[in-house]
Amino acid sequence: MFKKLATLNTIHDSGAVLIVRLPELDSAERVCHAAIKGGFHALEIPLTVPGAIGLINRLSEQYGADGVVVGAGTVLDGYAAYDAISHGASFLVSPQLNPEMIRVANRYQIPTISGAFTPTEVVNAVEAGADVVKIFPTENNGIPFAKALLAPLGQVAVLPAGGVTADNVKDWFDLGVLAVGVGSAVTKAWQHDGDFTRVTDAARTFMAAVEAVDR
Repeated sequence: MFKKLATLNTIHDSGAVLIVRLPELDSAERVCHAAIKGGFHALEIPLTVPGAIGLINRLSEQYGADGVVVGAGTVLDGYAAYDAISHGASFLVSPQLNPEMIRVANRYQIPTISGAFTPTEVVNAVEAGADVVKIFPTENNGIPFAKALLAPLGQVAVLPAGGVTADNVKDWFDLGVLAVGVGSAVTKAWQHDGDFTRVTDAARTFMAAVEAVDR
């Protein structure tokens, strides 16, 4: 129980989860190291990344003592949930409501972030036992949609994912979200010239924007 609370507190206190959805293991791993150096304390490694389970395990062992939490994303069933937990995942994320994932995670006291898009889906996720609801996707709907969605659901711990940047992160927190999920604004900063120090710089810029928000 205490580990579960510690993980949720890390996500809340840091204010951001980096979603490292990349098609190749080596670049994903280098991005993770660079982003942690830039100040991220919560990372989501989607299981669509080749070798994701091994990467979760390595990062958890290397950075766990430093207060970094590493979760598994795109967890679609109970088997994947157990596999991720047994290899060191500190939290689980799904793009949709998956009660089996939540049941397995609750059995081992691992936090869950469950995807939802409509008011009904948000409430269903909470009733199923999700600790946090990920509003997903938000790229094409943005802050006005989320504001309307959350107006009657202010009691829900929410994490929007998609389209969050250093420039608009304050607007998201003004809605009362627990934290934000960010991906390509940080994870793809290296792709122009292959320089992974750009990921560290982008991470520092993003985390500075989060820290500047009065939460």
